Amino acid sequence: MKWAKRIGNLGTETAFAVSADAKAWAEKGHDVFPFHLGDMNIRTPLNIIEAGHQAMLDGKTGYGPAPGIPELRAALAEDVGRARGLAFAAENVSVQPGGKPSIGKWLMALMEEGDEVLYPNPGYPIYESQIEYLGGVAVPYGYVPTDSGFTINREQVEAAITPRTRLIFYNNGQNPIGAESDDEEMQWLADLAQKHDLQVFSDEPYFDIRYAGKSKSIASLPGMQERTLIAYTFSKKYAMTGWRVGGALGPQPLIDVFNKLNVNYESCTATFIQHAAVEALQGDQSGYQSIIQILQERRDVLVDLLNSIEGVSVYRAPVTFYLFADVTGVYQRKNYASQADLRQEALKQTGVSFCSRSHFGKPLPNEDRVFIRFAYSGIDVDRIQAGIGKLKAFWES
Repeated sequence: MKWAKRIGNLGTETAFAVSADAKAWAEKGHDVFPFHLGDMNIRTPLNIIEAGHQAMLDGKTGYGPAPGIPELRAALAEDVGRARGLAFAAENVSVQPGGKPSIGKWLMALMEEGDEVLYPNPGYPIYESQIEYLGGVAVPYGYVPTDSGFTINREQVEAAITPRTRLIFYNNGQNPIGAESDDEEMQWLADLAQKHDLQVFSDEPYFDIRYAGKSKSIASLPGMQERTLIAYTFSKKYAMTGWRVGGALGPQPLIDVFNKLNVNYESCTATFIQHAAVEALQGDQSGYQSIIQILQERRDVLVDLLNSIEGVSVYRAPVTFYLFADVTGVYQRKNYASQADLRQEALKQTGVSFCSRSHFGKPLPNEDRVFIRFAYSGIDVDRIQAGIGKLKAFWES
């Protein structure tokens, strides 16, 4: 069989490769502490489950409209717009089977082959994968570690822009590093986008996963709503990772293209799931509040334990359910040959499974620190304590 050339440009979500290692180790009878994958071991709130079940009993199991059912489009327009201080109508919303499909559809709608697209690195690996798969030129930009988290490397971004640069991915509340822009940084990026006429993909899956402060969207800044697509997902806020439902919100002409792509790719998002999503947005929010409380307790326990390990430091990120820990001291003290060695030995000696920086894009020039990512969305507090206790004992031995 001869594969199309484009398949060679298609990447993957590298955290799943770490999952395979963890699964293989567990199948040999070993205890594994899963910090590697951003899935959730928290049940979807019961009112949402019941709404989905009732929709199935009511016969809402056939095809629905490609843009999404009117009730969900209206609910998303109201909810997302209110939280961001924006006015959206249902016509500004295209329902998607999750948050991820919006990445490829946005590129298909706006990117010609050979166009340059800026994307965060370290960052969600599907950005780079889809840019290259669809014939674009993926141009990474990095972050600068500080005592209060990470900031965008502005000089790197500005130097990377050429006449072929058309698009930029921006993930505020960032996976894997937990970074978010302050007002000044977000305004700088908005000014840059307008100066160079860049379209912006504002990836906002963690907008509502925060423990202090208030989330903001770049689409809310003057001149940005008309050039920004917001990617929304129910996966994180409502612990609906397996339901596969989300939405794209943006200028109506762009959303009309998304709807045409929906027809070509999946016809529609499952109708009964869309009715459950309406309940998620408009129904009892106590389940969401409980999810935030659980995640915050896990974060606080994990931060304190990691910072107690000699050679490890981590910022208490107020958003997302990821921690990007600096383990340079451990790496040097243990004299590891590579980040892969560090990760694999930790798994085999302690059962603790995590992703390294290299799972989120190729390291950029002048990166002189070693970071690893801990996800705490799928592991309970007692397991966090047990796993990090073993890791501390091993790394300090």
